[in-house]
Amino acid sequence: MSEIGTGLQNATGIRTAIARAGYAFVEASDMRTAFARFGTLADWPAFAESWNDLDVDTYMGDGGRYRKRRFGVWRAGRQGPIARGPHQPHYQGVNYNTLNGGIERWFKPITEEIGAGASMRTILEYCRALFGRLAPETAEWHVEAHQFRIEAKQGEHGKPTPEGMHRDGVDYVLVLLIARRNIASGTTTVHDLDKRELGSFTLTDPLDAALVDDARRYHGVTPVEAENPALPAYRDVLVVTFKKKS
Repeated sequence: MSEIGTGLQNATGIRTAIARAGYAFVEASDMRTAFARFGTLADWPAFAESWNDLDVDTYMGDGGRYRKRRFGVWRAGRQGPIARGPHQPHYQGVNYNTLNGGIERWFKPITEEIGAGASMRTILEYCRALFGRLAPETAEWHVEAHQFRIEAKQGEHGKPTPEGMHRDGVDYVLVLLIARRNIASGTTTVHDLDKRELGSFTLTDPLDAALVDDARRYHGVTPVEAENPALPAYRDVLVVTFKKKS
């Protein structure tokens, strides 16, 4: 079984790929099947539409204004409700994010409607089940969710990972494609701890997903550009991170 390609829709297949290779690329149809065990995506149209209501990230160390985002935090035990936490800043050390790390970054919160909606609940429940099986000793997780829109404008590429190849400083990461409009490139690459490339793939369809064991693998995404510079061009993703609470 390959960690890149079809056939990973069952929980065992995805979990095995991550345990063995440190990452998995799951195509949209398989991801939809995997999510279905944990809830519905009944509010998906409104969920995806909410990416039109993000604010510009003003913390970009490269001075760029091509990234928009919202942010939220949750607490997840082994069982029971996954509870939304009070809003807080996002923080990464400079050892994980050399471009934008080392400071508290305050972003507008993911709205209550979207954060409590069916799609977000299903995604979080799926992640808890998957990552909990990979790390069964974990009693509680700190969960962060990021809505990202990367825009490509005339004469300016958008950078999904402006810090380059990186780790997030968490335990596990889900990158879920929400929408892709008038965009070329945006190829995800995964690397070992010696920064040797292990695989590459492009999220092209809504619900295409990358799952990464952050302690074992670096990841990055190549810059995106507009196919037709006269039209709006963007790449929307949801990034969910799970970190063991000490």
